[in-house]
Amino acid sequence: MDSSESPTETKKTKSKTPRKPKETVLKQKSPAEFFAENKNIAGFDNPGKSLYTTVRELVENSLDSAESISELPVVEITIEEINKSKFNSMIGLIDCERVDEELYDDYETEKAREKRLAKEARAQEIQAKNAALGKKVKETPASKGIKGRGEASFYRVICKDNGKGMPHDDIPNMFGRVLSGTKYGLKQTRGKFGLGAKMALIWSKMSTGLPIEISSSMRNQSYMSFCRLDIDIHKNIPHVHVHEKRENKERWHGAEIQVVIEGNWTTYRSKILHYMRQMAVITPYAQFLFKFVSDAPDKNVTIRFSRRTDVMPPVPLETKHHPSSVDLLLIKRLITETLKQNLLQFLQHEFVNISKSYAERLIGEMGPDFSPKMALKSLTPQQLVRIHQLFRQAKFDDPNGHCLSPAGEYNLRLGIIKELHPDMVATYSGSAQVFEGHPFIVEAGVSIGGKNVKQGLNIFRFANRIPLLFEQGADVVTRTALKRINWSSYKINQLQDKIGIFVSIVSTKIPFKGTGKEYIGDDITEIASAVKYSIQQCCSQLKSKIVKKMQAREQQERKRNLNKYIPDATGAVYNVLKDMAETQLHASKKFRYGVDDVELLRKVSENLITKETLSEKLAKHVEQVDYEMALEYATQSGVSEEPRETIYIQPLETDNKIIDLHSPFFVFRMFR
Repeated sequence: MDSSESPTETKKTKSKTPRKPKETVLKQKSPAEFFAENKNIAGFDNPGKSLYTTVRELVENSLDSAESISELPVVEITIEEINKSKFNSMIGLIDCERVDEELYDDYETEKAREKRLAKEARAQEIQAKNAALGKKVKETPASKGIKGRGEASFYRVICKDNGKGMPHDDIPNMFGRVLSGTKYGLKQTRGKFGLGAKMALIWSKMSTGLPIEISSSMRNQSYMSFCRLDIDIHKNIPHVHVHEKRENKERWHGAEIQVVIEGNWTTYRSKILHYMRQMAVITPYAQFLFKFVSDAPDKNVTIRFSRRTDVMPPVPLETKHHPSSVDLLLIKRLITETLKQNLLQFLQHEFVNISKSYAERLIGEMGPDFSPKMALKSLTPQQLVRIHQLFRQAKFDDPNGHCLSPAGEYNLRLGIIKELHPDMVATYSGSAQVFEGHPFIVEAGVSIGGKNVKQGLNIFRFANRIPLLFEQGADVVTRTALKRINWSSYKINQLQDKIGIFVSIVSTKIPFKGTGKEYIGDDITEIASAVKYSIQQCCSQLKSKIVKKMQAREQQERKRNLNKYIPDATGAVYNVLKDMAETQLHASKKFRYGVDDVELLRKVSENLITKETLSEKLAKHVEQVDYEMALEYATQSGVSEEPRETIYIQPLETDNKIIDLHSPFFVFRMFR
């Protein structure tokens, strides 16, 4: 009995009791921690993209800083390659020899090595046979060793500018605290997230552990601030290593930032250089010096993008919200932050395009519970919803574009000419338009031919004066250029001509799509229509130039063909006239010539008319016929007037009084 029961008792003792679920603990992440875990949102997807984004953020910060004090930007960007031994010495790590080779990811067995070498030998043998037979031989790629996952490449990125500089006490928080900055008002800004160099510091913390170094000085400041810091990602606060004032003998103003990060120059070299080239197009008033420094001299790169003009766009102005662009949450925040006490003052002073009389009409429409003098603090949640509903339904004047700062048609044209050297270029700057209560301006340029331009459509996109290099296919500019423009109607060959399309959009709110904010969607009708119209205006200008060029080319061809036969025709006519002059002396009365003919033949016989005389007369006749044919061609082609060239004359001083003298072909501006 006891023995039979023992097995069941044993099973019972071995059975596991169910685990109690752990109590969930509420956790909170700092902004720095969030962006560190989701770094792809800010453009730090991989080492190569991280190097590109770091360069971009530093360059754009430098431009903003210089433009804020109306200083012509001078930006120097240097990428220095750091080898493994140098990096280890920087962090105080001693190089060690490998002990267990098989432990490493790049380990290759003897058998695998023999197999690889045999494969390479066969490829070389095949190439030698093809070369002997005269066939085209592809270059054999150089044999590469297996690169392990742990073999990272490190770079020191240095950016120096002549901008505003930073206040000494603000530097730690400006670099070591995420989502703190000076660009969070409602205005046109270059940045996409407001992270700037902070994300580069986070990436440096994640990939190398090394701090960032900042040197800065403001105008007329006798000292220079130096700060070495990193960031406490979990607390979102700066960890300052050194923060001191140093002597500034040269009275330099601006900022110099150094950061060491993991990157990949090889894969993103072209992207970084394209970015610098496009930045030089959209900011021809800036001077850029780009350097890549390596231990291998053949890899070094130095490119200078010279300044072409001293004309800078105006500084973007901060503006107030348009009533049709606000949501309920924003209304609540504005009420919390405003210094106004009553509803009438709030509507009149916190929004654009609401006058006092219109504010009173709006309050009257809200209902009997509202009055102009009612205190903002007394507004209930239901009343806030009513205000929001009326904002969405009421009619408001569109905001103007005075707060925006486009590159300008003059600067865009100069930038295209400076960097591409095209055969022809046309530019257009549209007036301010509105989408969802936000003003925007579209500028466009179209060029034909040029240096380093491929056949077909070459699209250059800019948003708030910064280049967009990724996710081009879904962008409104790309889709418009490919699908909505009939290039052949403008005498442009979409496949064979070298066409450059430049479109710059500026706004207080760029409607980016995707997490990386690298393209503008095609679903906003107002922007899509403005982009199409701007490109068409450029194409219309080019059509006149192209037709004139075609007309001149055909005119030269006709003239060449006619002039080719002038000597033969002159000789034949002169011989006939000579024979007629001889026979006229012995001709009978029946066959006498007319008075005019007799006079002509007399001049021929007396050598007053020679072959040379006839040749000159015939050449003049060719010129006259050619001119008449050119006019007829122009009429048939629909060209009613000569193409006009726009001539830009910039004033030396903005407050000069001017007099414009207008003519059918140009405007001459005189300064008094």
